[in-house]
Amino acid sequence: MNMIEETVVVLGLSLEIFGAMECQGSLVAKIEKKQLFMFCAILAAGQGLALGIGNFLSLFLSGQHIQAKEIFLGQAVAAAIFLFLGIRLLLKAWRNERIVERREEKFHIKRFLEIYSKGILFTFLAGIALGFLGSSLRVLLVLTLFLTILVTVIGMYTGYRLGFEHKMKAYVLGGLLLIAGSVDVIFRYMG
Repeated sequence: MNMIEETVVVLGLSLEIFGAMECQGSLVAKIEKKQLFMFCAILAAGQGLALGIGNFLSLFLSGQHIQAKEIFLGQAVAAAIFLFLGIRLLLKAWRNERIVERREEKFHIKRFLEIYSKGILFTFLAGIALGFLGSSLRVLLVLTLFLTILVTVIGMYTGYRLGFEHKMKAYVLGGLLLIAGSVDVIFRYMG
């Protein structure tokens, strides 16, 4: 995959984090810089680790000697994973789960980690898909770290200022980007 395609996929994944952080930002009475830095570090490290492990697993599964049939299978799996992740985000937007928006003096890190741990599996799956497509792990990690930190900060401040109403738009855009990644794999690599 080239850098534009990788950016589209990683941004699609990151927009889910934007929605989650927007919800969290809508609940806090004040955004503390130290706490926001900690969230950025946790999210970026978790995303990078999940993507890296998934990428490594795909390379391990591919083995040393790859035949044309196995390359096609890996591309088909990658397209299916991106399609699944995109549809999942669109369904998440359609459900539009409401939260009770009430200010809290302190952000609960345990609840934050519980919410985040549920979504890390999907980043792992994306790592597998990107590995099957031969993406550079270094480029993926840099993109993931940059975009995760960016959407975490923007999501938190958007939620703090505007509430959580924009999370649905973020989920729709993320889902569409992931589906576009799937379509790109089908036409560019498998066609």
